[in-house]
Amino acid sequence: MGGFVSDSKSLAFNIASVLAEHKASDVVVMDLRGIAGWTDFFVIGTCTSSAHLRGLARFVDELLDQEKQKPLNKPVATEDESWLLQDLGDVIVHIMNKDARGFYELEKLWFKAPVFHIEAEAGRPETAGQAPQA
Repeated sequence: MGGFVSDSKSLAFNIASVLAEHKASDVVVMDLRGIAGWTDFFVIGTCTSSAHLRGLARFVDELLDQEKQKPLNKPVATEDESWLLQDLGDVIVHIMNKDARGFYELEKLWFKAPVFHIEAEAGRPETAGQAPQA
């Protein structure tokens, strides 16, 4: 990572990379720029437990501190939390357990948005698509 991230696309993919590197599963970046007027990107990752959710949130917070980004909200994950939402304005981070992800189905709700799957090693979109151009 390193360096100051000044655009929402880079920030979204950097956050997604952090989630994937720390064992979140099915990490995606959704490009909402042409669909939603209130945000540019969703970053969604699935956690395995409440402790994993809190750990992923901590790693995202560390990245935001490093990148000098201030969230609009400061969520506090409780012991039985199933979904943590962090609003950065242009990027919204969703860390969900498997049940919450299956129930809310954000990818289906925002089906018109291009979706980019993020892998831990590459930290960039899989061959199914390329990162959207700004």
